Amino acid sequence: MGETLGNLGSVMATLMFIWAMFRQYFPCDHIEKYSHRLMKFFYPHIQITFDEYGRGHFMRHEFYTAIETYLSSNTADQANRLKANTAKNNQSLVLTIDDGEEVEDEFEGAIKVRTRQRKLYTNSWSMWSHVVFDHPTTFRTLAMEVDKKREVIDDLVSFIQAKDFYARVRKAWKRGYLFYGPPGMGKSTIIVAMANLLLYDIYDLELTAVNDNIKLRKLLMQISSKSITMIEDIDCSLNLTGQRKKMKENKAAEEEEKDPIKKQAKVGDSDEGKTSKVTLSGLLNFIDGLWSASKGERLIVFTTNYMEKLDPALIRRGRMDKHIELSYCSFESFKVLAKNYLELDSHHLFDTIERLLGESKVTPADVAEHLMPKTSVADVETSLKSLVQALEMAKEEAMLKAKEEGKEKESSAREED
Repeated sequence: MGETLGNLGSVMATLMFIWAMFRQYFPCDHIEKYSHRLMKFFYPHIQITFDEYGRGHFMRHEFYTAIETYLSSNTADQANRLKANTAKNNQSLVLTIDDGEEVEDEFEGAIKVRTRQRKLYTNSWSMWSHVVFDHPTTFRTLAMEVDKKREVIDDLVSFIQAKDFYARVRKAWKRGYLFYGPPGMGKSTIIVAMANLLLYDIYDLELTAVNDNIKLRKLLMQISSKSITMIEDIDCSLNLTGQRKKMKENKAAEEEEKDPIKKQAKVGDSDEGKTSKVTLSGLLNFIDGLWSASKGERLIVFTTNYMEKLDPALIRRGRMDKHIELSYCSFESFKVLAKNYLELDSHHLFDTIERLLGESKVTPADVAEHLMPKTSVADVETSLKSLVQALEMAKEEAMLKAKEEGKEKESSAREED
């Protein structure tokens, strides 16, 4: 037994001596370096992990979406769990890997999104959901004054080519548009044409569905580049109008404070109808505050029927860079609609329609309604005559309204005298 332990001790001493000599002539840093080289010889790959969300979990990584699209054609053979989404026109399925699933793929060069589908997003509380965006409207089919149409197109083209300019002047690469005019002018349709021209996604932001400024910030930080954020009828969205604090409201509030019955009734009403605490300052902070620089190449579009109701701070230059007033239907706009609906370039009633359009005020939506076939046997002549009749009625109504307004002015002048 003693001899065995002695032999074991000799072996241990020999091993320790060898290890000491090895470390003396082969330092650890050299061993680590050469071991890495040996590993690279057998496995010359680099592993990179892309998280779905980054920067505080506010924004979805654009690379993640690109990789997901790239792998959609290679996942069926390897992955056991897949997610299915409908493709364009709901005619096929797009398969992507399910959450927690892993696949391996080798490729050379950059990832290119070859089958990217544009999306129309809408918000529910603090989350975005989307459908495939496949609207056919373009500027070519848009019933809009030619000069204003060209103005918008030129401005958009200049914007997407101005990345270096925005970097040089130290400004966020974004631009704001305000479209205003009576209902039926096609404000929403213009946004669709803009998205189709630039190949952008659309984020339709409903402010009344957002709880507070924090939820609003979370939503806005998830908006990707190459997108249009639209807020329609901004004059109807929460308390974002210019009438923030009126003297009459202050006076009424003071009276309610004195009357306990009125005060209690107001509290009940406010608790019942209050669904959002989004403020004007919260929206402005994202439009041109610090958060506006989080991502580039984004458009922000407001529409309103009543521009005079908006707070000047919301629409000043630098926030809403372009103010475009949409006018009533002109003859040029009518010709676009006639081409879209009737495939018509000329007709003997065009001269009459041109004259009546100059003498009345009708919206493109009103004109399109008369050009839309109502029955399977409707023809061009019937549609145009219907429009002529409607324009004549609109002209008569405008004349009667002008006469009534004239009488009211005369009556008011007499009363003042």
